[in-house]
Amino acid sequence: MSDLSRLGARFLLRRRGTLARLAAWSVLETGQTFLLGLALARALDDGFLAGRQGTGLLWLAVAALGVAVGALGTARVYGAVADLVEPARDALVRRVVARGVRDADGGAVSRLTQQVEIARDTFAGLVMVSRSFVFTASGALIGLGSLAPVLLLVVAPPLVAGLALFLATLRPLAHRQEAFLTADEAVSARLGTVCAGLRDVTAAGAEEATADAAGTLVDREARASRTLARWSVPRVLALAIGGQLPLLLLLFTAPWTLERGVTPGALVGAVAYVTQSLLPALQSLIHGLGTGGSRLVVVLRRLTAYETERQDPVATQSTVPSAGGAPALEISGVTFAYGPGAEPVLDGLDLVVPRGGHLAVVGPSGIGKSTLAGLVAGLLAPGAGEVRVGGFPAGSPEAAAQRVLIPQEAYVFSGTLRANLGHLRTDDVPDAELVSAAQVLGLGPLLDRLGGLDAPLSPAALAALSAGERQLIALARAYLSPAPLAVLDEATCHLDPVAEARAERAFAARPGGALVVVAHRISSARRAELILVMDGRRVLCGGHGELLTRSALYRDLTGVWDGAARPSSQPARPL
Repeated sequence: MSDLSRLGARFLLRRRGTLARLAAWSVLETGQTFLLGLALARALDDGFLAGRQGTGLLWLAVAALGVAVGALGTARVYGAVADLVEPARDALVRRVVARGVRDADGGAVSRLTQQVEIARDTFAGLVMVSRSFVFTASGALIGLGSLAPVLLLVVAPPLVAGLALFLATLRPLAHRQEAFLTADEAVSARLGTVCAGLRDVTAAGAEEATADAAGTLVDREARASRTLARWSVPRVLALAIGGQLPLLLLLFTAPWTLERGVTPGALVGAVAYVTQSLLPALQSLIHGLGTGGSRLVVVLRRLTAYETERQDPVATQSTVPSAGGAPALEISGVTFAYGPGAEPVLDGLDLVVPRGGHLAVVGPSGIGKSTLAGLVAGLLAPGAGEVRVGGFPAGSPEAAAQRVLIPQEAYVFSGTLRANLGHLRTDDVPDAELVSAAQVLGLGPLLDRLGGLDAPLSPAALAALSAGERQLIALARAYLSPAPLAVLDEATCHLDPVAEARAERAFAARPGGALVVVAHRISSARRAELILVMDGRRVLCGGHGELLTRSALYRDLTGVWDGAARPSSQPARPL
């Protein structure tokens, strides 16, 4: 059984009571299906054809009463379906939100606003059409058997054959649906990149190459769309066999069935069962399950496959993969540009940060420091070259377990302070370790003010936190993670110099840990063993004293010339 099937089975088993209630109301709703053909048959045979008009009208009244009772069942069915669907939606929302907060997942917004809602609406529709078919078909078949068992021999075989043909198309249909969605996402991603860089495309004269690349993706999507459309043919054939052929057979075999004791009223009732119950129910099932079912499988596979295919980047220490003595960070010949015709932000960069190393990245605003952090974090892919974290490619699940990125925007969520601090750990973090981390990073006063680790962080409490306090919580969360490499992308910009120094020294002193700091104060560079100066496409790397000699930009940034502590001829630019 697949992971998706196991998840679905566990979800339904936990809600056996809701399923039982849904089945009970569905049985009540199906009463009108059973009474429809039976009442028509009796109204004709025992009433109108026998000259007893009152009896005929009485049976028609029974059919009308069945419709009223069925309407009551339908109203209750919607409430039971909601009790089944909404918990499924809530579970998916919790998965997406937790993953977005934990992994800085850029696709979380799309999954939350689109894919989860698609899954919720589609699941609700599938529950309705599947339940309706099962109970409607059961009511109609039981009614046919009560009228004349021979009628089942005419109606049941083509119904079963059409249903079997339809079910056989579901798996390949889901694969074609997923291929189409993948092609559509590729087109959207490509056009998003192209539209954002139209000026660069025009300036570089890359219009033709860009159009060809986009056209290839559009053609691929068109082929996937045509393939998906061709799979509508078996669905139409299944509907014709299972829903329309039984009606033709009833008419074609009417002389034969009448010779075997089937009354005219029973034949009319059988036609009513097929046209008013079986055919609409099968049509709803084929259209609903054929389109919605494949879409639901694809969306759920995407929402859950991310969990199973991508290893948790903040697993416990015992599950962090190891690549032997590989450096904490290794960048080899990396070139990166925002768009095919854009000027490279990085061009052939080589860099090695050993385990236990401490690197500061400095340079003017907009020079590409955060771009470098994004490459290390696996959020961006290099156009050329390779980024390896802990010996693993930066985009791999193994590399994700080796690093933790702390961005300038500190994310703190509702819950307890304990939950916020231990969010990047899969084990239960001991209180002593939580308090120790808080003290090392200077979070002790805030811990005391809030009232301890179990202090609730409600929306009002979150609004009362300062930007610096939010950054301290985010820093403590990353400090407690098992990832050896910490990347601070201006993650201390709201702290005073003393608090910033304390945080950076704490990260640099983590056993076996390495630290990369995108600096906004020169003091961060002075504390680092290795400094990377980004000056356009020219990059220099070395120690503080070495760079004072080699880099005019670094001397300008530090306000020092030739190592002499005297003001520069112009104000030092911010880092």
